[in-house]
Amino acid sequence: MDEVTLLGLLGTAAFVGLVHTLAGPDHYIPFIAMSKVGRWSLRKTLLITLACGVGHVASSVVLGFVGIAAGLALAKLEWFEGRRGDLAAWLLLSFGLVYMAWGIRRAIRNRPHTHPHVHADGTVHKHDHTHHGEHAHPHPAAARGDHTAAKAMTPWILFTIFVFGPCEPLIPILMYPALRLNLASVFVVAGVFSLFTIGTMLTLVTAGYAGLTRLSSARLERYSHALAGFALAACGGAMVLGL
Repeated sequence: MDEVTLLGLLGTAAFVGLVHTLAGPDHYIPFIAMSKVGRWSLRKTLLITLACGVGHVASSVVLGFVGIAAGLALAKLEWFEGRRGDLAAWLLLSFGLVYMAWGIRRAIRNRPHTHPHVHADGTVHKHDHTHHGEHAHPHPAAARGDHTAAKAMTPWILFTIFVFGPCEPLIPILMYPALRLNLASVFVVAGVFSLFTIGTMLTLVTAGYAGLTRLSSARLERYSHALAGFALAACGGAMVLGL
């Protein structure tokens, strides 16, 4: 009977991990969007996704085991997970809005303009360029520093947000029911859930990365940071609204 119950829990863990990730765009859209604007390689994108995914599930697993060890009621853990979820949602929304504002400011400063050049023989020609785009002119130190800092901070900000973000179904639907069998079952069920959650994240991010690689629009390039910020804010907003 216990074996049948454990197999049922393992199947539920796999299914819930898959659906939980698919239904939550915040599990993959941030990485796809930031890989585009940060010009991350696929390897770097997947490593950051993996780190955030591990932090995401590990925080809930650790909380679940702390609750089990302390004998906390399920209702108390669910309340705490809910508060963590609210915090993660507001963090993602705030980061998205700030990044979008920074991207809009950068796009305004980066608008194309024309410079005439007069050669010694009297020939005059003009060329269009931007001050902060990809060109051969030297970049102002402040602008270069802002961009470098943003690129360096983004993975750590995403990691922090995902550590705060709970896996809501893990503790009430999987860990506590598995505890009725034995402690080893809790480890196995949590492991299966984690495997399917992180595996689905990596699969979706890989697919999204491949799709964005095929899409190249010079017109949108200038607004890429603002659009990425909008995507992050939209995910955070959906979480705040409970969608």
